[in-house]
Amino acid sequence: MLKLRALSRADVPLLDSRERPERAGEFNDFGPSSDPGGLEGVLTTGLVPGSEMGYLVVEVDGEVAGSVSWHTVSYGPNYQSRCPNIGIALLPSWRGLGYGSPAQRMLADYLFATSSAQRVEASTDVANVAEQRSLERAGFTREGVTRCAQWRAGAWHDVVTYARLRADA
Repeated sequence: MLKLRALSRADVPLLDSRERPERAGEFNDFGPSSDPGGLEGVLTTGLVPGSEMGYLVVEVDGEVAGSVSWHTVSYGPNYQSRCPNIGIALLPSWRGLGYGSPAQRMLADYLFATSSAQRVEASTDVANVAEQRSLERAGFTREGVTRCAQWRAGAWHDVVTYARLRADA
């Protein structure tokens, strides 16, 4: 059974890719974090529903499979023009097993239930076809490509943006 839950101190060594960079994978290689607190910082801040950013653990049958997270992006100066942009990072042994789509669907449902967001979006590298399929299976619609939007692994990368609207749910 798949569920999302809060991060615990015991999860940090397993999930913090700063400690084990190979866990990040090809499309999550953002280099050293600009946040010196890392996941320990997430524990300290006690992120709550409606926060500008958040982090939840993906658990399958009692085992940690990875994490989902979000940060707020803005399309205008007013509060109503903001929406969460989500991401997923499954541990290598859990990738390709079909858990990404339901985890991302659950996260979008959670964000709609705990915020006034009208859209939840996700962006992924144009070469990350597996994640694009996962987002589509999770009910997200492909919206377009943003060129040179992401600095990762020492180079600029184009990303594909997907979104799910509250009305789509």
